[in-house]
Amino acid sequence: MRLKIHNILVFVAFTVVLMVGCKSQKGKFAFFSPTSGEIIVLGEKVAVRMQFPDNALDSVIYSIDGRVVERKKDTTQIWLDTEVIGLGARNLVAKLYRAGKEEVAFSNVTILPESPKQYMFEVINEYPHDITAFTQGLEFENGFLYESTGAGSGLVTSLRKVDLVSGEVLQKKEITGSDASGEPYFGEGMTIVGDKIVMLTWRNNLGYVFDKNTFEQATIFNYQQSKEGWGICYDGERLLKTDGSNKIYFLDPNTYQELGFIPVYDHNGAVDYLNELEYIDGKLYANIYGKDIVVIINPKTGAVEGQINFVGLYKNSKRQAVDEEMNGIAYDRVGKRLFVTGKQWNKLYEVKIVER
Repeated sequence: MRLKIHNILVFVAFTVVLMVGCKSQKGKFAFFSPTSGEIIVLGEKVAVRMQFPDNALDSVIYSIDGRVVERKKDTTQIWLDTEVIGLGARNLVAKLYRAGKEEVAFSNVTILPESPKQYMFEVINEYPHDITAFTQGLEFENGFLYESTGAGSGLVTSLRKVDLVSGEVLQKKEITGSDASGEPYFGEGMTIVGDKIVMLTWRNNLGYVFDKNTFEQATIFNYQQSKEGWGICYDGERLLKTDGSNKIYFLDPNTYQELGFIPVYDHNGAVDYLNELEYIDGKLYANIYGKDIVVIINPKTGAVEGQINFVGLYKNSKRQAVDEEMNGIAYDRVGKRLFVTGKQWNKLYEVKIVER
């Protein structure tokens, strides 16, 4: 009996609170859910529920970031698919029309992925690496490494073909001079597309295309929305490019025109300083500038699905905090081998990735 009375009292108290809450919202058109500032996990279906002044209405129009997603003639909820909306901060607007008048309600959410899987590494082999190589881009093909270098610490921008085992530079093209503004050419990431090598510069707004065999310049191209060149790779259909932000830009591999971009997020928010890139088995591997960290990105969603901690890999006691950052990822698609190195490192490592 006492339990029954308690339940009745709880019900009455809840009813009073609900009535007071509704009364305080009387005449107000507002979002009931999702609430402003809410964080939603990518993949979830989100119910949008509104607080209506009453049931009298002509229509309700819902939009996200200015794009209309649904029109309704009643007060029932709508559902949003976060896979379709995509990652990042999103502004929600609902417009209520009745009796010739418009009322507007606002909300905002941030869509983030689940926490990434954590990985460690095992060193399989160590190879010598030229300490004068200010490594910016790294590729492996047909038994050889191809490497692009920047002009850091008095060094000259270059494109190289390197023997993996000995570390000997077999072929080299130096790029000297400066652009029209007087900015010296500073080499950045590179990738291989068929019989061509595509190589970026940092702030020169310029990309080079070289013949893979002769290293002779075939053409050049300018950046568009992305103003800097950091890393680049090829997924078999498109070029993927970074500019130091959290964006991955997609380029046509024939015209080098930008086709759009996708922002990259992990469970904490935007992941900036995306640098050197490698496309491996449908995923995008990216160095984080200034950290011994490589993230594994889903190139369709921009979600960071994995994080590889390479702290402790390079044990050179003379390593400097600046200009000796980890930078360089290459993958042997035939032998299924992963190689990593850094700017002016004296070693290049073949590593195995192990989930924690």
